[in-house]
Amino acid sequence: MKLYDFTLAPNPRRVRMFLAEKGIPLPETVQVNTREKEQFADWFLAINPRGTVPVLELDDGTRLTESIAICRYFEELHPEPSLMGRTPREKAVIEQWSRRMEIEGMGPVGDALRNAAPLFDDRAIAGYASGMPQIPALAERGRRCFDDLLVKLDARLAESRFIAGDDFSLADIVALIAIDTAKRVDLVVPEALVHVRRWVDEMNARPSARA
Repeated sequence: MKLYDFTLAPNPRRVRMFLAEKGIPLPETVQVNTREKEQFADWFLAINPRGTVPVLELDDGTRLTESIAICRYFEELHPEPSLMGRTPREKAVIEQWSRRMEIEGMGPVGDALRNAAPLFDDRAIAGYASGMPQIPALAERGRRCFDDLLVKLDARLAESRFIAGDDFSLADIVALIAIDTAKRVDLVVPEALVHVRRWVDEMNARPSARA
């Protein structure tokens, strides 16, 4: 088993944090420096033609190229501690909140980052080596949508210790990494959102946050 990773990229960090929470050692790891566009090198495109990380390569040659799919694989192998739910209800609720944090959190952050940062000039969509120009209006829209999510999240965390309920879950991992990534474009949690700030402090106190 081999994990193609990049320590500075948000999606691979989801997998590392997930594994750390479960106490599963990292597989053999190969760093793919996306800042140097190594994901577009011929050797890596032969592994993942989409040109994205992470990739988990199983011993039978199967390659999983989505972070949540990789987390699901390890959840099935190591169901405890559960991070994706045990009962049908728990699984559905965690999936719901994980999707919301992806669509309303990481999506807008990605728009804000990739449509503004010089690093992504002419490759504003992940997996495209060139030909995807930045659109400043999308960056601004992403910032506004992310700010809106934080307000909604504050209301949610006023009634729940964690995002999907009483227990830490994958939804918290997706949200934390979105919030951390947002700092790269100076998007921070306002002081007034006390419930989000409480939750962020709790998340950062977990050893897995440093994975």
